Amino acid sequence: MEKKYWGPEEIAKKKKEYIIPCLYHFYEEPMQLVKGEGQYLFDSNGKRYLDFYAGVSVVNAGHCNPQITERICEQVKTLQHVCNIYLTQPMLELAEKLAEITPGRLQKSFFCNSGTEANEGAVLTARLATGRSELLALNDGLSGRTYLTMSLTGLRFWRTDPNPAAGISFAPNAYCYRCPLNLSYPACDLACAEEVRRVIETSTSGEVAAMIVEPIQGNAGIVTPPPEYFPRLKEILQEYGILLIADEVQSGFGRTGKWFAIENWGVEPDIMTMAKALGNGVPIGVFTALPEIADHYTRPGASTLGGNPVSMTAGLATLDVIEKEGLIQNAATQGAYLREKLLELQDKHPLIGDVRGIGLMQGAELVKEGKEPAAEEVDRILEIMKNKGVIIGKNGRYRNVLAFQPPLIIDQDNVDEMITVLDQALTEVER
Repeated sequence: MEKKYWGPEEIAKKKKEYIIPCLYHFYEEPMQLVKGEGQYLFDSNGKRYLDFYAGVSVVNAGHCNPQITERICEQVKTLQHVCNIYLTQPMLELAEKLAEITPGRLQKSFFCNSGTEANEGAVLTARLATGRSELLALNDGLSGRTYLTMSLTGLRFWRTDPNPAAGISFAPNAYCYRCPLNLSYPACDLACAEEVRRVIETSTSGEVAAMIVEPIQGNAGIVTPPPEYFPRLKEILQEYGILLIADEVQSGFGRTGKWFAIENWGVEPDIMTMAKALGNGVPIGVFTALPEIADHYTRPGASTLGGNPVSMTAGLATLDVIEKEGLIQNAATQGAYLREKLLELQDKHPLIGDVRGIGLMQGAELVKEGKEPAAEEVDRILEIMKNKGVIIGKNGRYRNVLAFQPPLIIDQDNVDEMITVLDQALTEVER
């Protein structure tokens, strides 16, 4: 029987009636998406879209990857759920694989269902390991939607609760295009990293358990620190006995041309959080810690659905595809080409103030005179590109950054198609 689609107007109508209004959607004239295949999405009218956002860095191996789907279906037919208080093999297989591919000595994992849960668990583990309670975070960071992770979020746009949790201090981020200290790299000598020391000394009791950071701040606008930043930050944190939590929820699993973005800075985190691309569309989250840190978490901490065989199998299948199909190298190759083409557009279009990122995690900040954020122009560009069959994202403190985070299976022709449509959209908006 052929599927009957409601259509975008009916979907939007029912959304207003039945969904809590905090859930927004892109586009003035949204489409109803009904199918995904590789790097493409299809709407209820059969129109095809080149997906250059990948569900916000989720489907790194492409939509409905047949190899992953087949293994998920096989697992669903065999054993779907028993809770992680029972012994099952897929969870241990995936934990062992993560210990192999994560940087440094990261080894012991706890599986959950989302990046938010992973960040909550990482913070709890850090507090147990250090016996301290205070936390550090970066301006413009995004850690999740629960009370604690929202309190750790440095973007007002995503901080719904007006009364955040106590004991959290924020430090300036390495946002070189809009330096919070009004300095210029490299003459600044990483003053933003040194500000972390000042925050510790002046804004905390000194009993700080951990600092949580995204190696590349996705929702901040693909804010990418300079090469020396994380080594300096790690040194400062070690001086005070503060653990480093690397949030790889958006940047992990090959997106930057390495398994994990923090590897681009050669730094070993004490705890790492992961989600999104690990399941390639299946809900999953995990935090992984150094053994001496993880071993402090001994009281009961089961998760009803965390570590379920289906999600674990999805994770294993996804990692297999990433490895066997060379998607990490492809992300590096296509990411370099994408960046080259974005820089060419920057030379051509005055709206593009900055291009930044690593691999297939790139951002273009749009501005008017005096670096005034061009947020309305971003919305118009997204609408135009959608109408022309290309989907990209938007983010940033002012919602004025175009985000390019496609599936890692894209090829050069896909980059050229997106760039051509973006060039047309920029030209139309700049008239």
